[in-house]
Parts: sequence; C-alpha cells; structure tokens
Amino acid sequence: MHIKRAIDKLPGGMMLVPLFIGALCHTFSPDAGKYFGSFTNGLISGTVPILAVWFFCMGASIKLSATGVVLRKSGTLVITKIAVAWVVAAIAARVMPENGIEVGMFAGLSTMALVAAMDMTNGGLYASIMQQYGSREEAGAFVLMSLESGPLMTMVILGTAGIASFEPHLFIGAVLPFLVGFTLGNLDPELREFFAKAVHTLIPFFAFALGNTIDLSVIAQTGMPGILLGLAVIVITGIPLIIADRLIGGGDGTAGIAASSTAGAAVATPVLIAEMIPQFKPMAPAATALVATSVIVTSVLVPIITALYSRRVKRAHLSVGQRAAIK
Repeated sequence: MHIKRAIDKLPGGMMLVPLFIGALCHTFSPDAGKYFGSFTNGLISGTVPILAVWFFCMGASIKLSATGVVLRKSGTLVITKIAVAWVVAAIAARVMPENGIEVGMFAGLSTMALVAAMDMTNGGLYASIMQQYGSREEAGAFVLMSLESGPLMTMVILGTAGIASFEPHLFIGAVLPFLVGFTLGNLDPELREFFAKAVHTLIPFFAFALGNTIDLSVIAQTGMPGILLGLAVIVITGIPLIIADRLIGGGDGTAGIAASSTAGAAVATPVLIAEMIPQFKPMAPAATALVATSVIVTSVLVPIITALYSRRVKRAHLSVGQRAAIK
C-alpha cells in the first residue's frame, strides 16, 4: 500500500489527514485518552510537548548564512506578511467583538483566527512553486519564512495591536526552544542535519494531538467562513506582497503571490496561544477549524493563481521585448 503517497497528493495532507483522524477520535470518543492512559493518552493529549520538540528542530534546521538576494527576497516577503497581519489585527480589534463573532454566518471568526491564518506562509508550498516559476534564489527565499512558524509572531502581533497582554517571560518561553535549536544547528552542521530530519516526521504527531482538541461539528459550522478566510488571505496579503516583491524584492510579483498562503503549522497557533492566555480558550476550537480550512483553500488556489500570474507577466515581458526589437 502507498499510504504516504496518497496523503502527499492532498494539499497539506501530512498535516490535515492526521488532524482529521484526531478530530474523529475526539468527536466520537472524547475520553479515549483518559480511558487508555499511559502513552496513548500522551499521544492524544501531547500537543504542546510535541510542538515544543518540533519548534526546536525547526530552529535547528535554519541556516544562518545565505546570499544577499535570498535574504532581501525572504526578508521582504516575511516583513510584508507580518505587517499586513498586524494591520488586519488592529482593524479587526476595533470592529469585531472581543470574544469573536458568536452568531450568524461568520460565527467562530475572531481576531486570533485572522492573524493566525495571515501571518505565516507555507514555506514548502512557496519553495515548490518558485522552483517552477521563479529563480533558484527566489525559491531559496523560504529560508526566513520558517521564522514565522510557531506562536511567536502571532503573540507579537496580538500584543502590539493591543489585543492581548503577554508577560515577557511568556515571550521568552515561546521562542526559547526555537532559539536553542537555531544556535545549536548553526554551531554544528551535523546537529543541524540530525535535528532537521525530525521536522517533517513530527508533523503528523502534533497534527493528530491537535485534532483531538476539535469537535467535527465545529469544522462543519466553520466550513464557509473558513473558505472565505482562505480567499481573504490570498487577496489581503497577496496584493501587498506583489507590490513589495516588485518594489523592494526586485522581482516581478510572482514570489508575492506564491507567498500568499496559510502555513500548515498555523493550525496549531490558536491552541498554543490559548494555553498561554486563558481568555482565548473559548475561541481556540473554532479558530483552529477556520485556519485548517484556510490551509486547504490556499494550498489549492495559490499554485493555480501563481501559474496564471506568472504566464501573464512573462507574456507582457515578451511583448515589450518584441516591440523593442521592432523599434
């Protein structure tokens, strides 16, 4: 059987399939972890410790040295994505209820869900798209996108936008595993190679544990808002990213479109934020479901839109070159 091959055909499959299986377990047998106890309970309820190890390994996998082109491109995209998410958070905090929308078509939508969906780019998706439609340097720009992974940037955005108050030690606690891994990975290339192997391996484990915090009825309720959230991520972050890529990054905007996605790791952000700030706990299940849907929507649409945009830009450049040759 080719189970992995089948899962990999789905957008974000290695994250979303275990997440859905975990949600099934929680929906139909919410006390299974307590019943079995021991290691089974640890696997079902271990979202935070598993993510802590994943975050450490993610930090270790990032190489400090990179070419100027890669740093300029990746820095432009990352800063733009975070800046847009901050603006969205500041606006949403003034027009949305403090605990999110609780009734109506957009029930479950909250500022936390908006920020979590918008502030993290799917680096793997970006790299694979740019290998086809961009240059090698542009594909390598995902090097800094890993810095967006985890709850740190969401915490910074929510804190600086005046939506939540985080104690300094909580910021340190959130980023410390990443920094320790980053330091060790850059001090010793062999350690970087060793820990980097676990980054993809751990994804289905924390996805399954995360799924065990979700009731499938919540996913059903947030289906359409989740789809609209995914579309909003592409439009609201995509346009500024195109502009920034053209004006600052030195590209033609294709990299901007390719970066307008929601990272699979963003699905874990609402739960992690809620662990640190109890006021977000009521919003976490719906926000998780919304972000998961956004991951699927952007994973499907961003490659298609990028391909169409790239072809249009190349045709335009070709037409300009032909006119110049005639003259």
